[in-house]
Amino acid sequence: MTPDDILARAGDQLSVRRVFGKPVEHDGILVIPVAVAVGGGGGGAGPDEQGSGGGFGGIVRGIGAYTVNEGKVRYVPAIDVVALTALGLLLARTITKAVGRRRHRR
Repeated sequence: MTPDDILARAGDQLSVRRVFGKPVEHDGILVIPVAVAVGGGGGGAGPDEQGSGGGFGGIVRGIGAYTVNEGKVRYVPAIDVVALTALGLLLARTITKAVGRRRHRR
């Protein structure tokens, strides 16, 4: 597989089809899922047939949904419990370190 092939496949995976999911209608409300897609790439080259290369990484995460009800559009964010927990732990660690440093100065 050539680097061009890898990038073409990656582009297919990180397209608008991945960001906006298929609309679903439930009880007269249209729901359109929304995600964020982030990716990285790579490459390579070399003399004649000896060269090679490759690489790619990406992630797609749901972030919410648009709802359409009686002609009104509303964005409803998704709650990411893992991210909120990680942020809380990071904040607690930062506060604990700051308090510890302050006590050592006295």
